[in-house]
Amino acid sequence: MKSLRYSFAKIAAIVLVLFFGLNSVVSQEQNSQKNDATWIWYPGDFEIWLSNKMQVRRTEREAVFPPLWRYYSPFPLVTFQAEVDLPEADEVSIHSEGSFQLLVDGKQIYGQPQSITIEPGKHTISLKVYNQEFLPSIYIDGKYVNSDESWIVTNEDKLWIDEEGNAQQSGTPWKAVGSWKFDSPDENPSDFRLETEPWNAKKREKIGDGELVDFGKETFGYIKVHGLEGEGQLSLYYGESREEAMDSARCETLDYIQFDGNQPTEYTHDESKAFRYVQVQADPSIKYDSISMLYEYLPLDYRGEFNSSDELLNEIWDVSAYTMHLTSREFFIDGIKRDRWIWSGDAYQSYLMNYYLFFDNNSVERTLLSLRGKEPVTAHINTIMDYSLYWFVGIYDYYIYTGDTKFIKQFYPRMKSLMEFVLGRRNEAGFLEPLEGDWVFIDWADGLPKTGEVSFEQMLLARSLEAMAKSAEIAGEKSDQTKYENLAADMQKKLFEVFWDEQNQVMKHQRIDGEMQDIVTRYANMFGIFFNYFNEEQQQSVKEKVLLNDDILQITTPYMRFYELEALCAIGEQEYVLDEIRDYWGGMLELGATSFWEKYDPSDKGDEHLSMYGRPYGKSLCHAWGASPIYLFGKYYLGVQPTAPGYSEYEIRPNLGGLEWMEGKVPTPNGDIEVYASEKEIRVTGVEGKGNLIFKSKSKPKSSEEILEIGDSEYQVQIIPSEELTISYEAI
Repeated sequence: MKSLRYSFAKIAAIVLVLFFGLNSVVSQEQNSQKNDATWIWYPGDFEIWLSNKMQVRRTEREAVFPPLWRYYSPFPLVTFQAEVDLPEADEVSIHSEGSFQLLVDGKQIYGQPQSITIEPGKHTISLKVYNQEFLPSIYIDGKYVNSDESWIVTNEDKLWIDEEGNAQQSGTPWKAVGSWKFDSPDENPSDFRLETEPWNAKKREKIGDGELVDFGKETFGYIKVHGLEGEGQLSLYYGESREEAMDSARCETLDYIQFDGNQPTEYTHDESKAFRYVQVQADPSIKYDSISMLYEYLPLDYRGEFNSSDELLNEIWDVSAYTMHLTSREFFIDGIKRDRWIWSGDAYQSYLMNYYLFFDNNSVERTLLSLRGKEPVTAHINTIMDYSLYWFVGIYDYYIYTGDTKFIKQFYPRMKSLMEFVLGRRNEAGFLEPLEGDWVFIDWADGLPKTGEVSFEQMLLARSLEAMAKSAEIAGEKSDQTKYENLAADMQKKLFEVFWDEQNQVMKHQRIDGEMQDIVTRYANMFGIFFNYFNEEQQQSVKEKVLLNDDILQITTPYMRFYELEALCAIGEQEYVLDEIRDYWGGMLELGATSFWEKYDPSDKGDEHLSMYGRPYGKSLCHAWGASPIYLFGKYYLGVQPTAPGYSEYEIRPNLGGLEWMEGKVPTPNGDIEVYASEKEIRVTGVEGKGNLIFKSKSKPKSSEEILEIGDSEYQVQIIPSEELTISYEAI
């Protein structure tokens, strides 16, 4: 065994020499400056590990309810490597999650050293780390040698030994490492937890032998019991509504906690739940003084703001922001009570709302990576055809809002393999239609047909192919770029050839076995507007015959109201949309909502507002897609959006929509854009980048800056970064 160990060390030394050509040497000048150390891992693996851990926490009445789709796992054995050029000796500390093999310049360092001294000069440092339970990760900290984004990692060393006993290596795929925010050796990635803070109950009400505790609004966290004494059972029945918490036989979530009499007087339950109300029932042998909670949250800055002359809209924005924060956890999830899962369609809307509220890039990246998983691709994301397509569009939007190309370059291979899976499921006509195992979701809507070739799915595919073409260009894959550009153009052409009704000037919904069905729905028609697939004449026809036509199947979920209202805003119907927001979201507030729901139908009566999926409290009363006013107000009323990646170019088009005044902030990579608009004045403060203020005025506007007339009563002014621009005008 001893000789085998030494042979392995010799082989490893040879292999490490072969690795040298794969890495860029860090210059001595660069190494003379200390980089901050952070925990690093194989890219995407932390996100997969954490999403597995989070999503399996879903319970229904103490029964575990894991996700419906495939689970992936982190690689249990990976190799980290860096090349350094040191001006002097460096004392380096080593921390790892997992056992490791350390080699310096191909020479094995025996044991599991906590620190080593590396002599001056050029060196190759390699750590092979094994961890089956969590994920292999390392934290290296020295004056010059630090684990950071300059390191590379692989999950497979392609090596073999020839007949002479010499090690050969080729084709090992090296990746840039992954990291997040673990910048201390004591902050192990496997120990990650969301933040908590104590919250007291707002009201306690005696209920029979127990009590009903009200925390005042929808929330998420851990129940705390104070002054606890005795032996027996404490029963907790959670409810997003009073009705649910009071219905101990049918509430969606509950906890039965057994105490043996030796517990501390202050007890914190170890499982977090979503609730506003908690019904507490204790055995006669159990006594306690009071109930509080630890509110659990992801620390995020509210960078976006909105305020206006309409107090109802202000309240809607505030509740939307709170809803968005509650569902922004380890990842962007759908609802905090029932699923607590990562759904791609829900997440796509969260990405967009995030850009106008938090602008938290890490949350977007974590969510995209957890959804994608690993190779091989065997099913659509979440098993849903449209959810795979939203994933591609979400990556392209991320590039436009943030300007980040690193993510696309790093994960382009995963984009390509998923797209090839999608393309492989087209029929002979080149369209997507559901095959075995495919779920076509689109929306929760009674009577919505989803079989055969659905125009909505083909439109999403066309946009996804456009996203792939741009991503291939960023990744430097020119042949792929040409391929996807051609496929996108062909798909858009066929979409109109087959589904566009020339006579009625609308997009038909569905073709089955080659026969067009006489059905028109809102979905493809509204997406065609903000995808800019329709000309102006087609837009107007769709607006009148579909979007403003009450005879077309109505949308009753905030999920698709998001897109319906965006389409109307995109064609200038801001005043109409504000009335719809007041009616729809305001309707939930009138019913006592403290966060926005998964579904709202004004025709429902009483407890019908709480039921869904055949269960009396199955509806989520805090759902990510309910927060869409954040996005609409920021993009279509304050009017801020990037026109080139990362706000290197952007425009501000304020639209009051009938308001007397409005003001707010929109976050960007370069700071926050500030906007104020009234019927007589516009004030904006921009950020770095080429920005333009575009507005309409009944009369000739006035400003200290040059004003260009660019159309009928439409004007443009260039924005000087960080300087307030003031315009006097008459709003149209």
